[in-house]
Amino acid sequence: MPLITDTNSLSDACKRMAKHSYVTVDTEFMRETTFYPKLCLIQMASDDEDILIDPLAENLDLSPFFALMRDHDVVKVFHSGRQDLEILWNLDRCIPVPCFDTQVAAMVAGYGDSVSYEQLAHDLAKAKIDKSSRFTDWSQRPLSEAQLVYARSDVTHLRNVYKALATKLDQSGRSHWLEDEMTLLTSPSTYELNPQDAWKRLRGRVRKPRELAILIELAAWREREARSRDVPRSRVLKDDAIMDVATSAPRSVEALAKLRSIPNGFERSRSGTEIIAAVERALEIDPKTLPELERTERKPYNPAAVELLKVLLRMTCDNEGVAAKIVATVCMATGWVEILKTADDWPKATVTVDGAVTAVLVPDRLTVTPPGPARPLKVTVPVELTPPITELGAMETEVRTAGLTVRFADCVDPALVAVTFAMTGVFTPKVETWNVAAF
Repeated sequence: MPLITDTNSLSDACKRMAKHSYVTVDTEFMRETTFYPKLCLIQMASDDEDILIDPLAENLDLSPFFALMRDHDVVKVFHSGRQDLEILWNLDRCIPVPCFDTQVAAMVAGYGDSVSYEQLAHDLAKAKIDKSSRFTDWSQRPLSEAQLVYARSDVTHLRNVYKALATKLDQSGRSHWLEDEMTLLTSPSTYELNPQDAWKRLRGRVRKPRELAILIELAAWREREARSRDVPRSRVLKDDAIMDVATSAPRSVEALAKLRSIPNGFERSRSGTEIIAAVERALEIDPKTLPELERTERKPYNPAAVELLKVLLRMTCDNEGVAAKIVATVCMATGWVEILKTADDWPKATVTVDGAVTAVLVPDRLTVTPPGPARPLKVTVPVELTPPITELGAMETEVRTAGLTVRFADCVDPALVAVTFAMTGVFTPKVETWNVAAF
């Protein structure tokens, strides 16, 4: 089938696809020389057909396509769709709903972190994807036959991948997990980025309030400049140059020219003058109004305890058939240790152990009762003290009683759990409450 290059053909195709419960979607784009991705090709498939749309065609209005993307009766299926959704948002402020991302779904279904489309196509659709055309120039016309075959394969095999994953999630009762994960992906705030927040990409590289103020102003200036000129950020000013300006705080173009990361003659350009103006604005900012700097001193938690929690988390997730990234991050594991470190400020907090408990603190959705007699470790915290736990992400549970119960799956040596608690220096279970043979 040839590329769709006119609005009437596109409208007819979208009407046919709107009759189905889902469509698979992918895009090909270029962004090496621009700030905003340049959309070069749109692929879609339903159970009956697959189509390729040429967004570069002069006589093509993409309105029918965007209308389909907004159709609440049709599920839009992507694989690792964040960049695709970013493109649609930039072009038409369009967020496809409802949305199903097969990469996220695969993580929920236990295929590991960030599994590739090629792997899923192989495992679930019994297909082999030829990726040789992946990094070709998609803006050229005509597209080669190899490019067209590759482009179609990105949506045709996705149909079977989607069906298999949807079935797995439904059978495991985890479909609602995916809905939770899709909230961030389909939120306009994910794609509508404020230039004043651009500094956060470089936030860990400054140590003084003055440096932070300059970083904030300069990163915002670069972001606005890159957008207005539609060029990559590095074409405006490289990261190293931003950091050099932040630490040296030049107040004249002559001082700017002395920085090694500034290209020769750059200080005489309009950009040079605007950089000095950004520095002056930054120096007038009250340090008390700045965001808090990241501290470099020794963390209050024991790194070894965090490593143990990570191992326990991984083992628990493997046992439960879910990617660890879906359940928690390293920051959350750190938060758990910090919670335990501060628990001695909670005199009413208690720990009881009933039998050989084996696992790690995880969100409530992975709280399971092991087969056979339940022998959980019970952490009881007065209800008025639970908000710090919830805020740090240690639990995702409704507090409906006077306390909070954290359960553990039976897939980890209890000795590891005991050591983890002991290393925090807070909860010290009596040896006789544990399986002594495990020590």
